Amino acid sequence: MKLIKLACLMMAFMLSSYSFADTLMTFSSELNQTRFQSLAKELRCPKCQNQDLADSQAGIAKDLRIQIHEMIEQGKTDQEIVDYMVARYGDFVLYRPKYSAATSILWVGPAAFLMIGLVVFAGVVYRNKKRRAGKAL
Repeated sequence: MKLIKLACLMMAFMLSSYSFADTLMTFSSELNQTRFQSLAKELRCPKCQNQDLADSQAGIAKDLRIQIHEMIEQGKTDQEIVDYMVARYGDFVLYRPKYSAATSILWVGPAAFLMIGLVVFAGVVYRNKKRRAGKAL
């Protein structure tokens, strides 16, 4: 019985230490830590739909945080890190994707749908007004 309790206690300790492993990262400077936090907020978790790397608890997010930490400590620039992530995971990892032909619908789509909606609304109002004017005569 004591062996089972000891095994459970050891397992709980190992799991809790693994989950906090990424919070114990050490940085060579305060600037590197700030860069890490900024990049972790700017990049989206490839597994999670709407979470950045800083907030996600998915395994891949933890791995990517470790990779970002290593790349920062190696002296890579923020742009080099972002380019690496985009090359590996596509534009999906960016919360603010760059404007291109592939992402144009994301940038232009909402305005286009709003304009279409306004034109349809104006057409319906105009047609109802015309119909009411015809009935009044």
